[in-house]
Amino acid sequence: MRAAPVLAATVLAATVLAAPVRAATVLAATVIGAIVTEPTWTPGQTAQRSMAVLAEIERAVVGHRRSLELVLIGILAGGHVLLEDLPGLGKTLIARSFATALGLDFARIQFTPDLLPSDVVGAPLYDQRTHEMIFRPGPVFTQLLLADEINRTPPKTQAALLEAMGEGQVSMDGVTRPLPQPFVVLATDNPIEYEGTYELPEAQLDRFLMRLRLGYLATADEVAMLQRRLDRRQETAVLQPVTTAAELLAMRGSLEQVEVSPDILAYVVAIIQATRSHAQIQVGASPRGGLAIVQLARAQALLEQRDYVVPDDVKRVAVAALAHRITLRPELWVRQVRSDDVIDTVLATVPVPRTDPAAVVG
Repeated sequence: MRAAPVLAATVLAATVLAAPVRAATVLAATVIGAIVTEPTWTPGQTAQRSMAVLAEIERAVVGHRRSLELVLIGILAGGHVLLEDLPGLGKTLIARSFATALGLDFARIQFTPDLLPSDVVGAPLYDQRTHEMIFRPGPVFTQLLLADEINRTPPKTQAALLEAMGEGQVSMDGVTRPLPQPFVVLATDNPIEYEGTYELPEAQLDRFLMRLRLGYLATADEVAMLQRRLDRRQETAVLQPVTTAAELLAMRGSLEQVEVSPDILAYVVAIIQATRSHAQIQVGASPRGGLAIVQLARAQALLEQRDYVVPDDVKRVAVAALAHRITLRPELWVRQVRSDDVIDTVLATVPVPRTDPAAVVG
């Protein structure tokens, strides 16, 4: 049988990690490109640091605890996140707060109807002094990119992000330029005022590891938000970095130590196949959806201080991972049926494995 979720050695190691950057770690680090990468952390160390990141972000973002956890899960899983909801619910604040707390370089693009692809990825310019063409990098050359209101720009400009999101690089004039690592896109999508907007194509939606909807704050949280603004006597809360880019890469590496039993894999495949035969779904989830669920479930287990996945981890991330990957039948739009609700019904129909993953992988 498996030991306690956080072993004594893990707790001890996590305590040593209190300092953001340790001298021994820097000496032992290896250089990959322009990023100094730390040795892979244990799941326990990553869980401890993740809780510290969330605690720092909650100094600025009131409520939405589960949404914050899901964004962090998506980042740890190495993916990009689409935040789709009404204006004024804190989507931009969440993106800025994660960039600060994770110690990442940050850039923001306000997508507009007249935005060009070169405004995103960059363009070659003629240097009159050297009489040569030089490449001017666009704002995509950063570590955390906020793509604000991505559905307000034409598909040609939206597609400029495809290679960057999928491959972590930009190709132009026969030259491939790698992006800084880690590279994370947090995009916002305004679901109202459809006039003058361009629905994201299926190919680009599939590039996002998950899609989240924040929703309104609870009454107590909204009161707390107003009170915090009065107490701090300034517009925004000042956050401090909790980790670094190198440490985030090490945290991502610890996901490979989270075990997934064959029963859990079969459960994930059953969910994916159920979306392809559901009466309300016209186009079901692709195999990429299954890969997304597995990685997100591993990150969810890690936040729960476990090094193995249980069925509940899969169920908690399935809606965020699959709702944007399915196409509902056209008549359901009139009835205002949401893809999130359909995925919930799929989860309710798929039998849950009853084996103990801890015993299987232990």
